[in-house]
Amino acid sequence: MTSSTAVRIPEPLRSYLADACLAPLWAAMRSKLERNRLSPTGIVRVELDEEGTSRLGGLLGTRPAAGTVSVRLPLLDHALRVSAAQCGLLTAVTDLTGSPLTDRVLTRQRQSAARADLWARIDARLADAGLAAASWVPTWLEGLRTTGMLTRAGSDTAWEAADGALRALALLRTLPLHPAEQPDVPPREWQLAELAAHATADGHGLDEGRLAGILVLRAIAAACDIPLPESSAARRRLWERVSVTTDVVSGTVMVWHLNPPGDDPWSTMMRSRSQMHLVTHLTMHELGAASAATLVPPDASVHGCENPQVLQATARQRIPTTLICPSGNPAGAGWELLGRLRRDGARLSYHGDFDWPGLAIAARIFALGAAPWRMGSSDYRDALTSIRGDHALGLSGPPTPSHWDPALATSMTRAGVAIHEEALLPLLLNDLYTAAHNGS
Repeated sequence: MTSSTAVRIPEPLRSYLADACLAPLWAAMRSKLERNRLSPTGIVRVELDEEGTSRLGGLLGTRPAAGTVSVRLPLLDHALRVSAAQCGLLTAVTDLTGSPLTDRVLTRQRQSAARADLWARIDARLADAGLAAASWVPTWLEGLRTTGMLTRAGSDTAWEAADGALRALALLRTLPLHPAEQPDVPPREWQLAELAAHATADGHGLDEGRLAGILVLRAIAAACDIPLPESSAARRRLWERVSVTTDVVSGTVMVWHLNPPGDDPWSTMMRSRSQMHLVTHLTMHELGAASAATLVPPDASVHGCENPQVLQATARQRIPTTLICPSGNPAGAGWELLGRLRRDGARLSYHGDFDWPGLAIAARIFALGAAPWRMGSSDYRDALTSIRGDHALGLSGPPTPSHWDPALATSMTRAGVAIHEEALLPLLLNDLYTAAHNGS
């Protein structure tokens, strides 16, 4: 609520009251009234010089001394009304300070009610999306409250952004955002603009810098229990964790010795790269341009690994067998390549890290039809007895089931040790040598 009456005190009284010596009085009155529900009650103490006290005394009919003066608001209000001003204290202060007064108590109450309504609507939307019980939600909400980003945006803008973000989170039916999802179900792949159009009715609604996009990224970071990304590249990788591709040229999947059998220019180029012993980084853009090409002959053997070090060692030793590496959780290009290989009839075998994120990635790749490559409970137990002590890392994070071999997750929980692919490099390279020698 504001006092908006545009009344001007008549001259010469206005010039008398607007003198600089009385400016501290009107500023103090304004502050008191705005904190006092615009009610002219109470007392204000203010420092005035001799000229200021003289002018105030002329208005009130008193003779206050210079220095700290106590002014009762009801008396000043009455004095103004019976003077040539012919108006009350609120109108006079509005005129003399240059802008309408604001009932700050009422404003705070309305803002508080709007904030409470916003959080209630967010809670309701989380429940509708099946996310109310997700373990990351309290961390996400606390971060939003602590930063004040929604409060600063204003209630309407904040809800529009939160609504779009929550709709996007509901569409991203994938771990770790949705605890009820099965880890061995391949996630749906989204282009960021497509997801934004579905969630916000604006293809740019989740773009970098847009509040809705920031809210979704904060949720993904909370769900993955990682720090907030500080660079564009880190934000792109965070989107890729939930199978969202921000563009068709940034996310890649590495391939070694991929020899498409066709005579088209792209297939010929890929075979030439294999002959030159070059690793290739495939993007969604390139895979789209080569959409008509057959990637492998039917029943061809293709191995997959999680970490680039495995592919790098394979390339260094020039092992002539096809190996693909998505570098962790596959980006859109990785999922596209895996799907294409399966449709072309490839026999996929995959190995990843023996840690909880590694098991989650493996489960989704196995769901596409890939076979485990040394990813069983016996492989894990053998690795425990053979690796060096500095390669044994502590397991962290929530456990992930291993549906292809339930005993694996049980063994890992019991041992509490994570084993990354690098620790098993000699064994994996030997498998690749054998596959190349056998022509499989």
